[in-house]
Amino acid sequence: MNNESIKIPQATAKRLPLYYRFLKNLSTSGKQRVSSAELSEAVKVDSATIRRDFSYFGALGKKGYGYNVQYLLTFFRKTLDQDELTYVTLIGVGNLGTAFLHYNFMKNNNTKIVMAFDIDKNKVGTEIGGVPVFHMDDIEKDLPDNVTVAILTVPAPVAQPIADRLVKQGVKGILNFTPARINVPENIRIHHIDLAVELQSLVYFLKHYSTD
Repeated sequence: MNNESIKIPQATAKRLPLYYRFLKNLSTSGKQRVSSAELSEAVKVDSATIRRDFSYFGALGKKGYGYNVQYLLTFFRKTLDQDELTYVTLIGVGNLGTAFLHYNFMKNNNTKIVMAFDIDKNKVGTEIGGVPVFHMDDIEKDLPDNVTVAILTVPAPVAQPIADRLVKQGVKGILNFTPARINVPENIRIHHIDLAVELQSLVYFLKHYSTD
């Protein structure tokens, strides 16, 4: 099957990395097969949803047997382009940005932050977590063509102009950790992650949907 021709719902696409991470753990532990019920318990997604997600890719399992862990792992590695390294830049080396540089997606073999930008003269020219820090003024000069994803951890007022510069440099995806709602061309993918909103949402659900 040609994975490039598969068009799946966005909700399903967001769950694929969860499945892949769990399958890697299963493979490491030596487990050879897994049921949708076991997957459901591990990733906290109901079995029917898992079976529907998998159905978009054809017959991945057998009734009464479940799923072959190694086969699924190989399939999703290819589907998620795990063999192809994606280079990332981080913009804004504050507290959150510094934490990202030290973490640098250690559990994700296909994603790596290779450079960062900031305006702090005490950080520019240094390395944090092994990642070199460049001056923000030099994005156009120093950002290479093979860096296609950017993480924004900058003050909200400057998020839009920086995003505009990144798009002009060929960045195709932006992970936005600022409260600003950035406008980008239709061919650019942007995910907004507002930690304050996520925390407020969590507190709301704790208060109003408690199972106790």
